[in-house]
Amino acid sequence: MRRIGIDVGGTNTDAVLIDGSRVLAAVKTTTTADVLGGVRTALDALLARGVDDPGAIAAVVIGTTHFTNAVIERRGLQPVGALRIGLPASASLPPFIDWPEDLAALVRGQVHMVAGGHEYDGRPIVPLDIDAIRGAARRMADAGLTSVGVTSVFSPLTAECEQEAARVLAEEIPGVAITLSHDLGRIGLLERENVTLLNACLRDLARSTVAAFTEALLGSGLTAPLYLTQNDGTIMRAETASRFPVWCFASGPTNSMRGAAFLSGLDNGVVVDVGGTTTDIGYLRAGFPREANAAVEVGGVRTLFRMPDLLSIALGGGTEIGAVEGDTDDIRIGPRSVGFRLLEKSLVFGGDTLTATDIACAAGRIDLGERARVADLSPRRVAQTLSRMGDMIAEAVDRMKTEAGDVPLLAVGGGSFLIPNTVEGCGEVIRVEHHAVANAVGAAIAQASGEVDQIFSNLTRDQALAAARTEAEARAIAAGARQGSLKLVELEDIPLSYLPGDARRVRVRLVGDIG
Repeated sequence: MRRIGIDVGGTNTDAVLIDGSRVLAAVKTTTTADVLGGVRTALDALLARGVDDPGAIAAVVIGTTHFTNAVIERRGLQPVGALRIGLPASASLPPFIDWPEDLAALVRGQVHMVAGGHEYDGRPIVPLDIDAIRGAARRMADAGLTSVGVTSVFSPLTAECEQEAARVLAEEIPGVAITLSHDLGRIGLLERENVTLLNACLRDLARSTVAAFTEALLGSGLTAPLYLTQNDGTIMRAETASRFPVWCFASGPTNSMRGAAFLSGLDNGVVVDVGGTTTDIGYLRAGFPREANAAVEVGGVRTLFRMPDLLSIALGGGTEIGAVEGDTDDIRIGPRSVGFRLLEKSLVFGGDTLTATDIACAAGRIDLGERARVADLSPRRVAQTLSRMGDMIAEAVDRMKTEAGDVPLLAVGGGSFLIPNTVEGCGEVIRVEHHAVANAVGAAIAQASGEVDQIFSNLTRDQALAAARTEAEARAIAAGARQGSLKLVELEDIPLSYLPGDARRVRVRLVGDIG
């Protein structure tokens, strides 16, 4: 099966063509300000290298940080209606209470809190106030709001209130985009509500982005189905991504981790992905990124949903370096980066900004541009700067490790030349072939998945596990996986002694090859 994988980063857009386990062609192009132009350029360059028949491509998989960047940079976000079901409980902490004020001002359209919701044991707090929901829907319609996020207290246990609210909203606001919190988050009202509202404010951007990706494919003569990568290292159909853009938030680093596992043949270890702007450190477990079990901040907003356990530091090929030539030992590394302007700003490319790439060229670690342009840099300062960068990476790796012994380190990314050959706490530093485009390889080889994270009660343990697995299988197949290729990658079973009915939280994840 031939596939194309594309990863759109802050500095570069990478694309690969794979056939089974072989990488047939790879290209690295500069990311454009509009993102989509870079995708078209990468596709055209890739097709020119290794594709005689575009119809032979079975799938195109894209990973993008477009939605994450929209939240961080406060652009392309739409105002939303926030509907919380839970009164008289939860009234003291309204929606958006813990958001950065500048972001809340952009996204907060209207806030409505109505009676309803459930207790932790599934009993209703009070009857659901349908009239209040209908009134709130009409006020949101009058205000022109077209996206609504609905959160009900303890909806991961029972989603009845959210589903009924969605029915009323659809009746009162024709064409409204509705995000229900039980589809995204876990137990934890504020964090689940936060990710619901983030998803709601990205719905328009997601639709236009997926439509543009589709147009880029058709313009290149490709008729293969389009998939987008998601936070756990697997893929989803393009139409699903347009409904749940938050599932793409951390897809870039997870693509690199999956690509590193594929290219190296290792299933466990630490992955250090150095791009043009940041270095992302993650941990591979059974070939997939380790998942975060605590709240994760996105653009200053606390969330709790399916996200990888990652640590990002401001170090990349485009990182700006200061005070290298001074008499002081104070060397400033970042946090600013020239990003996708590396080819015009970096000294070796004729620019006027000293970057980490210039330092690496001066030290002979890589040969790019015109090395003579950095020949006058002090060797001692260059060595000090490289050593400081190595210390930053070693410290970050140590923070991510969960075991005392040495672990293998997989060095990937276009800026991986910044990683020293020895890193404390790591048995060896492995640099695989095609490491510079590991993120695109990870996108190309990604599988479809189905996950269930749910609380079951009044069932035996075996019955609960079987019910969760059946539902996970159905979700994986709906995501595009072939029935016979499904494989169990995670199974978690936690009894909940504080809930009645032999309650337990069951988490099951299956992956399979797309058909």
